[in-house]
Amino acid sequence: MINLLLLISCLCLTGWSAAAQNYIQYVNPLIGTEKMGHTYPGATVPFGAVQLSPDTDTLSYEVGGKYNPAVYNYCAGYQYTDRTIVGFSHTHFSGTGHSDLGDILIMPTTGALQLNPGTADNPASGFRSAFSHQREKAEPNHYSVVLDDHKITAELTTSSRVGMHRYTFPASRQAHIILDLVSGIYNYNSKNVWTYVRVINDTLITGYRQTNGWARNRTVYFAIAFSKPFKNYGYKYVGEKEVYRGFWGQWGRNNTPEMGARQFRAFFDFDTNEGEQIQLKVALSPVSMDGALLNMKTEIPHWNFDHVKQSGQQQWNSELGKVEVETLSEGDKINFYTSFYHTLIGTTIYNDVDGKYRGTDQQIHEAKDFTNYTTFSLWDTYRALHPWYNLIAPKRNSDMVKSMLMHYEQNPMKMLPVWSHYANENWCMIGYHAVPVLADAIVKGNASSFDANAALEASVATARTKGYGGLSYYMSLGYIPEDKNGSSVSKVLEYAFDDWCIAQMAKQLNRQDIYDEFIKRSEYYKNVFDSNTGFMRAKNSDGKFIKEFNEWSPVQRGYIEGNAWNYSLYVPHQPAAMIAMMGGKEKFAAHLDSLFTYELPEKYMHESEDITKDGIIGNYVHGNEPSHHVPYLFNWTTTPWKTQEKIRMIIPRMYQPRTDGLGGNDDCGQMSAWYLFSALGFYPVAPGSLTYSIGSPLVKKAILHLSNGKQFEIEVLKQSAENVYLQRVTLNGKPIVTPELNHNDIMKGGKLIVEMGSRPNKKLFLGK
Repeated sequence: MINLLLLISCLCLTGWSAAAQNYIQYVNPLIGTEKMGHTYPGATVPFGAVQLSPDTDTLSYEVGGKYNPAVYNYCAGYQYTDRTIVGFSHTHFSGTGHSDLGDILIMPTTGALQLNPGTADNPASGFRSAFSHQREKAEPNHYSVVLDDHKITAELTTSSRVGMHRYTFPASRQAHIILDLVSGIYNYNSKNVWTYVRVINDTLITGYRQTNGWARNRTVYFAIAFSKPFKNYGYKYVGEKEVYRGFWGQWGRNNTPEMGARQFRAFFDFDTNEGEQIQLKVALSPVSMDGALLNMKTEIPHWNFDHVKQSGQQQWNSELGKVEVETLSEGDKINFYTSFYHTLIGTTIYNDVDGKYRGTDQQIHEAKDFTNYTTFSLWDTYRALHPWYNLIAPKRNSDMVKSMLMHYEQNPMKMLPVWSHYANENWCMIGYHAVPVLADAIVKGNASSFDANAALEASVATARTKGYGGLSYYMSLGYIPEDKNGSSVSKVLEYAFDDWCIAQMAKQLNRQDIYDEFIKRSEYYKNVFDSNTGFMRAKNSDGKFIKEFNEWSPVQRGYIEGNAWNYSLYVPHQPAAMIAMMGGKEKFAAHLDSLFTYELPEKYMHESEDITKDGIIGNYVHGNEPSHHVPYLFNWTTTPWKTQEKIRMIIPRMYQPRTDGLGGNDDCGQMSAWYLFSALGFYPVAPGSLTYSIGSPLVKKAILHLSNGKQFEIEVLKQSAENVYLQRVTLNGKPIVTPELNHNDIMKGGKLIVEMGSRPNKKLFLGK
């Protein structure tokens, strides 16, 4: 059965021993697959380069030359509500608001050969197959499903760089394995630049796929080994006839050992007995076909599918075992470990086993003293995901920073990554949010594999790039004129925070000149505050606020992916100054209360990008990142207990252990990282500092197994669904009198004890 809840219901939650034995039993990879289809349920290992998953349709990015909104449902390739599968591809994003990938799609079939995918309403018209969730199973590093139309059981598992397929066939003289080099996610007719396959022998092929999409210069190399020799093979061109094809036609398209075209599908024929299994190993490389072969030979030199599955699941248990939790309910435990799982699949390894990788200069480099990573959705993940890595996996995060610095060195623009994947910068969203990732690592002492001074210089150079996002106006005027550069308010606020992070790095590294420059810039948010309305508001180049203003609309000029209410609260580095600017603690607390209680009119719901109604509480938008710190802002008022109240209200509404259980895109793990921190009882409001803001823990107990060999324990007394308010908090026996924890205190190990109650202790954290 696909629903792991049925399996999990048999498990015991009595204590640490039960939790420690097998964490993957509490992971449901299907959480978040239904609502917008932005997570995938397939097989991968932690941070795996191969993310092998079913794709359930082939919608085009464009229809009639225009964007097709329906394609947005297929950012991860899989939609839970679909009833057909077109194949299994090897690269996917998890929870993104835009997409790419879906490379090297494999589909086993029986019967007459068909080299088109057919349609969802008539799967028999092509090679796709109907399937049922009753005969589908998803767990970490293993996926299986019965392809009903072909009577084939498909199973998937992976190593870091190799996907392994096991197909159990019926008796057939017409068994096929199709290699679809046309299919992709966010696909369109001209996305493929070139595709190539070379048949080495009757059990081994190599090739590559070059695409122009979100990443405009992306090449994926592959090698595919078959456990059984194929008896025939061939390919078919797809799409418009090419104007010039040379003289290759004399060789035909069947049993010719070299295939090349902008778009084609290949097939490999077999005879099978009832219950016979054919296995495939599909290795990927960012460098070359030889690199893919080396990855295959190194990581999976055998044909033991179960061994690969078990090895990957051991990796998952090792990673998930870094935090042990005891919870009130099974659902909470599923949410916790599924969220943990999601934080470990967004960012991926991007080098071959010999360390070679392709840089943003499209040249081949070697990662000699670090692991190179890709997929940096930084507008999302700087907020909580990278701070989570700094707490749980600091060495990995340090290597990610090193990868970002290599991006800076190799990028022709000489900027740190903004949103990058597969040796490409996509320039998606705003800010320069690699900076807080670097700052957070440096301030927290996690700069083991990179030069902190070089990181500071790269950050400064990025922040001084005049041609990027209105920075020339920002630097000269202290704000960005909306009539010169759009989304101006959002940019000013995000730049100001990034600049504060640069100042923190400079302070740590004794660079007073840089500190002075950027601490001044970090207060430019004040230049877009309109005291008459109480909101951050766009100005034109004449220095006056724009006349039109609607605080509710997310498409109001000046903002991106948020309205004036959401963005006016975005000063995470100086919340006390922001609160004073907005009228003081009492007035601000009332303002913040109204954010959660105001019912946003339906017309504004439809204007919200990436967000459904399920991701909004009042006018608080948890389903998108600019609001993630907002519930914690009550800690800077006279009512810190309201932070506790709001956190425990948000969690059950935004995170539920079911396929439609997320209140928005997971955004490469950011939504999940928010949950993990908040469930433990604290959150990094301002990455780049040592301080976490205290909330209301959801767990009953937790043990963090830190990388330095120490343990940090959290024990919550009188925990219940009703007892959401903190009564007393101690760290190693000493009372905590302010609503904050210090990162260094956590890393020293020790014990945090939190006593809960059903009514707020209004004197707690107020020094009374």
